[in-house]
Amino acid sequence: MNQPPVVHWTEADQPRSARWRSENGSPPPRRIVIADDRTRANDAYKLACEGTALLWRGDFHNARQLLTAMAHRIDRRPRKPLPADPTQAFHVHRAAQNHRARILGMLLIPLDASYAVPLHRAPDVNEACTRAYGPPAPESSLLSLRELLALIGANEWRRKGVEIPALGGDRIHPHYGVFSPARGEYVDLVAEAPLPSQDLAFDIGTGTGVLASVLARRGVRRIVATDQDPRALACARENTERLGVADRVEVTEADLFPSGRAPLIVCNPPWVPAKPTSPVEHAVYDPGNRMLHGFLNGLADHLTEAGEGWLILSDLAEHLGLRPRTELLDTIAQAGLTVLGRLDIAPRHPRARDTSDPLHVARMAEVTSLWRLGRTDHPTPAERP
Repeated sequence: MNQPPVVHWTEADQPRSARWRSENGSPPPRRIVIADDRTRANDAYKLACEGTALLWRGDFHNARQLLTAMAHRIDRRPRKPLPADPTQAFHVHRAAQNHRARILGMLLIPLDASYAVPLHRAPDVNEACTRAYGPPAPESSLLSLRELLALIGANEWRRKGVEIPALGGDRIHPHYGVFSPARGEYVDLVAEAPLPSQDLAFDIGTGTGVLASVLARRGVRRIVATDQDPRALACARENTERLGVADRVEVTEADLFPSGRAPLIVCNPPWVPAKPTSPVEHAVYDPGNRMLHGFLNGLADHLTEAGEGWLILSDLAEHLGLRPRTELLDTIAQAGLTVLGRLDIAPRHPRARDTSDPLHVARMAEVTSLWRLGRTDHPTPAERP
């Protein structure tokens, strides 16, 4: 892991420095002032908008209240109506989200060398930080309060886990930076689609290992689950072990496909072709449809003759005008694949019913599909003599 950069500031007329931690890759702030319980929300908000970070030295709970107050000031600002064009509306919405994150990321919290927060009423964050960053380094560091709260929240998700009905109510425990399977529709599709074989399956981009675990519970005797992210690999191994399927699931590092061919290859790539702004967003946003195209273009070479590739994909990008359906169908055809069938499911998550969501119209129309794909050089049952 790369060494975090160093951030410099002046405090009590003395030069200070610490390691800078930012999961979304934000550069160290150029200007830092000290803030405490006397700092007013209006002043903090103004400084943050001007690009000045505030290093908190007061009560921890008061810092959380200040962050909430700054968020209220952002949300109270009059907003221009989103463009009627859904693609433009998406980009305007993403820009507003990024602006909000940048402003709120200006409130900083210190960590000492043991991952303790040296503030009054601060929580114990050693476990959350160790799981996200690794063992403590012999140096103090700074990070945004917003990121620290995300670490704390993610650690709670990891402790409690996410109940998966397709696993009989057993839980998947997502690690920090690994996308949580909180949206269960795509998992249900994999649990319901007819299996072409129970001998071997590849799970491409396994993440938490949820789909590999579902396939193992359905009786697939061997699954090779791949990912590139070290956090995802560790997460999938831990979950498959916890669920008692590790003897059938081999978790391995690979860029998309492992070697060899399989009669079933499953992939749930990121659904939206846009730039991610944090590690966990790589599971949602896929610039240029890289993973989608990589999976489709390599699928025929890794399928057995009568095998099936299961592509699990939402059509949200289509409703946002970011990827036309024709592009998907053309890529499938050009990759030497044919559509054997498709299973569809409507979203059940709350945002699909939230009329205040700027992208509500697109979310309401969204459908998640499991595309059953086969090699075009292998005849379908209807075409056989």
